[in-house]
Amino acid sequence: MRDNFAPWRNHLHEIIFEADTKLGKLFDVSLLILIIISIILVMLESISDLNDLYGDWFEIAEWIITIYFTIEYILRLIVVYKPSKYAFSFFGVIDLLSILPSYIEIIFGLTGSQYFAAVRAMRLVRVFRIFKLAKFLDESKVLVTALKASQAKITVFLTFILMMSIVIGSVMYFVEGGQGSGFTSIPRSIYWAIVTLTTVGYGDIAPTTAIGQFLAAVVMIMGYGVLAVPTGIVSAELVAADSNSSKVLSTQSCKSCLSEAHDKDALFCKYCGEEL
Repeated sequence: MRDNFAPWRNHLHEIIFEADTKLGKLFDVSLLILIIISIILVMLESISDLNDLYGDWFEIAEWIITIYFTIEYILRLIVVYKPSKYAFSFFGVIDLLSILPSYIEIIFGLTGSQYFAAVRAMRLVRVFRIFKLAKFLDESKVLVTALKASQAKITVFLTFILMMSIVIGSVMYFVEGGQGSGFTSIPRSIYWAIVTLTTVGYGDIAPTTAIGQFLAAVVMIMGYGVLAVPTGIVSAELVAADSNSSKVLSTQSCKSCLSEAHDKDALFCKYCGEEL
């Protein structure tokens, strides 16, 4: 199948999936502009006064963008060796979800489905390829590596925080229950403990007794530690992961497995071995 892969498909693949050429950059820049315009249109359409005045124009613009994205999606399926591989990939699903709402609305007569088009915002991730900032592709791998490395520590920490919230909530229910302060049950008191411990502080529930207020003050101070500990864990892993990553990568995309972030001088995909 690779031997029969037409040259025009190779050329289109370079334009659509990569950003090593002027046409590739132009394609991705135009794509990003349309994504941003589409998101803005969805927001403006939610404003009733503007929708009453310009609703028809919004709909026309949305359909123009949807048709463009539909053509783009079809082309992406054409220029890869395994269309199903792309269709079920992360960006493949996002691309499909970004065009489905408009067709669902016209086929089934549903209203409001166009607001799901906001999923197109996720396609803005393509900006990492547009300006050939391959370094950021590498940095994203560093972030993922750091998060995976800190997963066990974060899990243990969150478990401890949950247990602490249960204990604090139970104590607050014992102290404040029946005082008309909103601590009407242990689950509701645990909710207060989580909101206070994370320094969110909605203020919908507040202690009224001196003991309860003292305990609340202690929990608030502890909240700073809650923010600092996971930040420190991930930061340490980021430093460790970043020290092991120094290669310069390209924007080339494998037509077989769709993998990116290859070495600058790579001739074959380092994931499946296919020629780039």
